[in-house]
Amino acid sequence: MVGNGGVITDNDPVEQGKTVKFNALLTNAVIFHNALDIAEIVRQLQEEGWEIDPEDLAHISPYLTEHIRRFGEYSTHELGIQPEAYDPHLDVDFSPLRGNDPRAPDGYGQAA
Repeated sequence: MVGNGGVITDNDPVEQGKTVKFNALLTNAVIFHNALDIAEIVRQLQEEGWEIDPEDLAHISPYLTEHIRRFGEYSTHELGIQPEAYDPHLDVDFSPLRGNDPRAPDGYGQAA
């Protein structure tokens, strides 16, 4: 949680709802950014010739909180920059993690 250590100090239910929604939005944005960073690092390692084990990737979580600075300095000059189109494909075969589960949907064995 950010701001006041996650304590909602307003008694107004509308403001409380805004606080909860803002925290959820911020959390989702951080998780998505971390997932993008992880995917980029995996691609770089593959380009360098490293073999990526899907078991190792299964233990990586994009929900990290150590780097969030509650009242830190945040740059906003990049907000107007249009990012490149996101390519979600990772060239990693996840089928060994699926096993023989017949309920697993088609395509689950390949990342994105």
